[in-house]
Amino acid sequence: MAVPPPSLLRSALRLLVYLLPFAQWPRPPPPPPPVPGPGASFSVRDFGAAGDGCRYDTAAIQDAIDACHAHAAAAAAGCTCRVAFPPGRYLTATVRLKSGVVLDIQSGATVLGGTEIGNYPREADRWYVILAEGARDVGITGGGAVDGQGLEFVRRFDERKNVMVSWNKTGACLGDECRPRLVGFVGCTNVHVWNVSLNQPAYWCLHIVRCVNTFIHDVSIYGDFNTPNNDGIDIDDSNHTVITRCKIDTGDDAICPKTYTGPLYNLTATDCWIRTKSSAIKLGSASWFDFRGLVFDNITVVESHRGLGVQIRDGGNVNDITFSNIKISTRYYHPSWWGRAEPIYITTCARHSWSKEGAVSNVRFIDITADSENGVFLSGSKGGLLRNLRFSNVNVTYKRWTSYEGGLVDYRPGCRGLVKHSMAGIIMEHIKGLEIENVNMRWAEEKSWQWDNPMDFRPSTVNGISFRNFRSDLYS
Repeated sequence: MAVPPPSLLRSALRLLVYLLPFAQWPRPPPPPPPVPGPGASFSVRDFGAAGDGCRYDTAAIQDAIDACHAHAAAAAAGCTCRVAFPPGRYLTATVRLKSGVVLDIQSGATVLGGTEIGNYPREADRWYVILAEGARDVGITGGGAVDGQGLEFVRRFDERKNVMVSWNKTGACLGDECRPRLVGFVGCTNVHVWNVSLNQPAYWCLHIVRCVNTFIHDVSIYGDFNTPNNDGIDIDDSNHTVITRCKIDTGDDAICPKTYTGPLYNLTATDCWIRTKSSAIKLGSASWFDFRGLVFDNITVVESHRGLGVQIRDGGNVNDITFSNIKISTRYYHPSWWGRAEPIYITTCARHSWSKEGAVSNVRFIDITADSENGVFLSGSKGGLLRNLRFSNVNVTYKRWTSYEGGLVDYRPGCRGLVKHSMAGIIMEHIKGLEIENVNMRWAEEKSWQWDNPMDFRPSTVNGISFRNFRSDLYS
């Protein structure tokens, strides 16, 4: 098993040294990612794949994977084998990736997901075009693409938000989000996805579930900008995850850690470019267990509905999170999308009347630059306080350039929904401990009247605020 390039190791070490003074609890650095070597290679063409985009190649692809898996299992531990996809369009139902197998989708090759419910397993939680369960040393690479044909699932096109097909009538799942995901790794160890494009998912795109040691780099993700629920990368209950040098352009949340069955820790995302009609980065809203030890560094967020979000609804706690070296541009979109152009957004409240409130502690925003149509929103709750937040070297420019209505704060999901509220540079609720150092606010002079004040808070719920070198000014 080869080691990662020296440049990646140097970048990881530099980031670790930079963040070490801010660490709140002892944690090891992310482990070196598995980089599968070339090994043996099996072409899907040799197993009968047509690659014409019309005939289903499912059986040929699965046979090639099975043969490759058998070869890797017979070799030394940790060895991998590749399944090659030469240039062509390979239409398929669900295929199952197995231990020791790397899909080598070559430049000019596209794996196309089927658009019929019969193309997928009976259980809705296994609706993926490519699925690995309980596997080790697996991955996808090659310079080609996996395409979910998401536009085939649009029932009505709408520039505000598309209305999507839902397979809920089958009884396999409920609600309006019953569509197949694109790629899923469930309960896997040593996952490596690199140098591949993941396009047009009908639902979530890359789904990492209860995995350990996942490395995602040089991946391009594209989803239709008007399609809901086509998240870029969802990381559920997974630990030791590294995401770097990725471009994500999609309608819904771009990088989204969640906790359903266990805690999530040691996630690092660096050197990424993001555009979305939802949150560029969002912790939650699924948050039954804790998040800790997460780092987001050197990220560019462009024309998104929300920049950096922490959305806790189910009783899990958040601790030791760093956002650093991030450039943000946020704007309003149709209010059917969660978000009101907040560059930074932290909320805690109970999803339901019977839900618990989780707390957020030790979150740092360092070297952040933002152009935004709205202000920062920091809203804890009585049972879920925001504690020990730090803003250092933060520059925010407030200006309006769309015609959408302002003067609303967004507590969704659950809580209080959309609520009318005066506009402010930072709105604060239920906070104990906030350090603001070297923070500059600039207001567009021609529409500065739309903002009521730089800071909006009540001393009865917000305490322990300190200011050092804070500045607010108009600009033309």
